[in-house]
Amino acid sequence: MPLVRIDVSSSLTAATVRTVGDVIYSAMTSVANVPENDKFQIVTRHAGDELVYPLDGYLGITYSPDIVFIQVTWNAGRSTDIKKAFYRAVAQGIHDRTGIRKEDVWISLVDVDKENWSFGNGEMQYGPKP
Repeated sequence: MPLVRIDVSSSLTAATVRTVGDVIYSAMTSVANVPENDKFQIVTRHAGDELVYPLDGYLGITYSPDIVFIQVTWNAGRSTDIKKAFYRAVAQGIHDRTGIRKEDVWISLVDVDKENWSFGNGEMQYGPKP
């Protein structure tokens, strides 16, 4: 049920952006038990001045203009260990397949209840049944 928002620099190639999305989807299915074909992603490209991050770094991590912001809204209930493994798989996979530094892979997870989704038809597919 994830919805993935990917915010990147407009300087990234289409192939790189596609690869980032593929890595995230692969990590969701292999690490976080997301069902096959549950791939909903929104990619937004930004001018350099629209991706704001601390130039002096944060928590000992420094960033570059290649920063990739990833926000995943998904069903609540995954353990801390699963989330940590997901973070590692995404950062390492993006680095291995695109060369983007792991330090530049910024991820936010938003846990929601299953009834907060409608996949079409105005229905609550995963909500309580009458």
